[in-house]
Amino acid sequence: MQFFPIGIIINVSAVVLGGLAGALLGPWLPKDLRSTLNLIFGACSMTMGISYIVKLQTLPAIMLTVIVGTAIGHLIHLEGGISAVARRLQGPVSVLVKSEPAGDMSEDQWMNRYIAAVVLFCASGTGIFGALQSGLSGDQSILISKAILDFFTAAIFAADLGFMTPLIGVPQLVVMMVLFMLAGVIMPYTNEIMVSDFRACGGILMLCTGMRICGIKNFPIANMLPAMILIMPISHLFADVILPLIG
Repeated sequence: MQFFPIGIIINVSAVVLGGLAGALLGPWLPKDLRSTLNLIFGACSMTMGISYIVKLQTLPAIMLTVIVGTAIGHLIHLEGGISAVARRLQGPVSVLVKSEPAGDMSEDQWMNRYIAAVVLFCASGTGIFGALQSGLSGDQSILISKAILDFFTAAIFAADLGFMTPLIGVPQLVVMMVLFMLAGVIMPYTNEIMVSDFRACGGILMLCTGMRICGIKNFPIANMLPAMILIMPISHLFADVILPLIG
């Protein structure tokens, strides 16, 4: 049975509308309020990440996946590629809307926050699993619930990042639609352990994203994205092959 991706449309629309609202209202928000909201959201991201991490099933698989995935991302210069695309778009968008991002951030600070936003919206474990669940069963509840949070999250980011924030909806739509269409192929080969480890891997990315947002540590979160592709097969390998052999 083929389902309609209404949850994806709602989620992406929330990011676009929240980004537009934040970009429009950002210049009128006090600087200290923007800073406070950014810290609060960073803390929320870390909290959500921890809530997923504690449900992991196969710790060796998680550790190996994050290390190998990050190495792959570094070797293919994934974060550098995202930065290059963002820099090319930033100029034309600023000219088109005759606006600059709010705040007094340097270019590097702006790019760090923008990459954090891209990863958060496009590669969160909740969003990826929600898109797969939507394509497999037609259950839109995960994505609709996520849309409520994403609206306010996008508004907070856009208050500092400006009109580049709504554009994150484009790669988010592409990623979610690909997962939606592949759901019937991927999900039948998964089990509870693989799904829990997948969410835990996404939780690590969310934890690192929150630390980056708060300025605690500048983790290369874009380079960590390949781990989200590797986690399910590696989790299966450890849980069903390696651990039974050594146990």
